[in-house]
Amino acid sequence: MRIPSRRRPPRATLALAAAGTLLAPLLSGCWAGAGGSGSGGDSINVLMVNNPQMVELQKLTAAHFTERTGIQVHFTVLPENDVRDKISQDFANQAGQYDVATLSNYEIPIYARNGWLREMDSHLAKDPAYDERDVLGPMRESLTGDDGKLYGQPFYGESSFLMYRKDVFAKAGLTMPAHPTWTQVADLAAKADGAEPGMKGICLRGLPGWGEVMAPLTTVVNTFGGTWFDEDWNARLDSPEWKRATEFYVGLVREHGESGAAQSGFAECLNNMTQGKVAMWYDATSAAGSLEAAGSPVKDKVGYAPAPVERTESSGWLYTWAWGIQDASRNADKAWQFVSWASGKEYEQLVGEEFGWANVPAGKRASTYARPAYRAEAAAFQEMTRQAIEAARPNDPGVQPRPAPGIQFVGIPEFTDLGTKVSQEISAAVAGRQSVESALNKSQQLAERISEEYEGR
Repeated sequence: MRIPSRRRPPRATLALAAAGTLLAPLLSGCWAGAGGSGSGGDSINVLMVNNPQMVELQKLTAAHFTERTGIQVHFTVLPENDVRDKISQDFANQAGQYDVATLSNYEIPIYARNGWLREMDSHLAKDPAYDERDVLGPMRESLTGDDGKLYGQPFYGESSFLMYRKDVFAKAGLTMPAHPTWTQVADLAAKADGAEPGMKGICLRGLPGWGEVMAPLTTVVNTFGGTWFDEDWNARLDSPEWKRATEFYVGLVREHGESGAAQSGFAECLNNMTQGKVAMWYDATSAAGSLEAAGSPVKDKVGYAPAPVERTESSGWLYTWAWGIQDASRNADKAWQFVSWASGKEYEQLVGEEFGWANVPAGKRASTYARPAYRAEAAAFQEMTRQAIEAARPNDPGVQPRPAPGIQFVGIPEFTDLGTKVSQEISAAVAGRQSVESALNKSQQLAERISEEYEGR
């Protein structure tokens, strides 16, 4: 694998600053705290996304972190798109207003390459209790810079897998293979379609967005043998592999997928699965917590299988919300103390005791999956989730060398814009407004513009 050059054209930085959408589950909250104009003394400023796990963190900080360390934490909590815009502006300008921010494994290698983040190896060397080796390998790898140093620590992580109604399958005489292929999944979707009144065979995202339809579709492309760019930065969206994968995906969701698929993202598919409108769903492993939550109509009725494959051994994606420390921070040591606490084993124990073990920000530490309390409460999906994350290959997700890391994305700043535009073309094909061939021809032209910028690097 060849990583893009550290020298980037001006457009790359502008593209990163414009980055807006997210590829994790669409979680939202309603609280936003007040940030300062830069931390100092015994305080730090933390900018983070407003998902429920972060809101719980905020509630626990004063009594369990500040009381022990004396470090005041001023939180600014914003919706996904807003927080990404604010982070990119502050970190790109090295304004130093925020010491710590939530970043994903998409941004962290790019930010590190641009010199916007503090490396964490020096802090880890002085903090053996953090136990970095306990962090799952794919997570560490995805948060490592070109120089081999760590620039982020995961708060929680996820991969993707196949969820299915095991009770419906049993009634219909269907069997889910231990390691399904997409060909087998398509056959099962056809047979499960109509198994119950109003039930469709499968739910797949069709909503525009590089973190919506393009997340699952790109994993299908990978395992069908395709890639966004080859190792020489040639755009490959018009390749036979891309065409076959996209025709398969679009055909499957149009024939046996949910109604209104072109407007269905994570949230809509979650609702469809919970309400018994679909027999299968391929998506984020983090969805299982909602399906198995107390009061869920499908609790204990869902089975879990690895992400379907064709030509690769595994095909699940990899995503994490992680903590990054701004290079311009005046309180890097105090910032690390917060990161160490918020991503440590002690914090997971605290969440389990305060909010219940199903709420633990899992998917990042091997020790989480050894905890009896967590294993009992998340018994239906915890082992499959761990296996999916450990099988993820962010630097080698397909069948040929890649010029940049990423499973469900390409790890370059321009991907947010490219992925969004391509997703609009794919979504139009899902809606039946154009053919897959037309969608990919337009997408290839968009990708070729990126090829021109990176060719020869």
